[in-house]
Amino acid sequence: MRVPQQRPLSIFLFFLCLFSGCTYALDIHSHRLTATLAQFIVWCPGAAALCTCLLLHIPLGTLGWSWPARRFLRLAYFLPLLYATPVYLLTWMVVRGAFTLKSFEASMVEPYGLARWPAFGTFGVALPLLFTVGVVFEAVWSLGEELGWRGFLFPRLHERFGFHGACLISGLIWAVWHVPELLWTDFRPDTKPIFFLTCFTVMVTANAYLMGYLRVRSGSLWPCVLLHATHNGFIQGLFDPLTANVGWAKYISTEFGVGLAVAMVVAATAIVSTGRPHEGFSLASTDEPR
Repeated sequence: MRVPQQRPLSIFLFFLCLFSGCTYALDIHSHRLTATLAQFIVWCPGAAALCTCLLLHIPLGTLGWSWPARRFLRLAYFLPLLYATPVYLLTWMVVRGAFTLKSFEASMVEPYGLARWPAFGTFGVALPLLFTVGVVFEAVWSLGEELGWRGFLFPRLHERFGFHGACLISGLIWAVWHVPELLWTDFRPDTKPIFFLTCFTVMVTANAYLMGYLRVRSGSLWPCVLLHATHNGFIQGLFDPLTANVGWAKYISTEFGVGLAVAMVVAATAIVSTGRPHEGFSLASTDEPR
């Protein structure tokens, strides 16, 4: 008999809460988001997906391993630059002192011992590595989340609720999953919780629509992994270090400001409304036990 649709979802959410809850308990106890725990946390959704598949004998092929057309990988790579650049340019123009090139160069060249040549170290070494090796490194951790969100959760929500329902529900789960680290660790933003949680939730939910579009149109998990990696790498590794936390900058920029929330909604609306995301998508195989 076919596994009821709600059963894989319920078991996935159980494993997700179990793995994430144990990790977040350590974070909250220490009030610190350490690098080791952060790396473990991002693999909790993937671990939940893999455990659910193994428990229910669901074929791992349903997680979307097939390699996509190159156009979807190109779109995934450049999308963060398209929606983030206008936000940060606006911040630098309207907030005095928000653009900090010298401190950015200093932070970029310090790991390479090139402080005597900041321009060369930044633009000749650090940034090329950020745009290549850095993206690959980020993809390792992004894969952990995307196995859960877009590999397992989204396709099964899509079968039950359609494209928009799957994007909305998976986006809200994705946002709520981040709440403990945002409220109770040193990762907490420097604004009021009601503000940064609202902005972050809108941004993440809009991003779920972009991810859903890539998952449906490419039939693959990999564009979602790449978009997740470039989003984190470019915003946290490039735009945020170029922006000083002065005046209204913290309310406009970063993943917790209104700028990226609005930009992501615009990007998601533009791409989803013109990209026919409803056509031709189904799980790679059934959920029937073997």
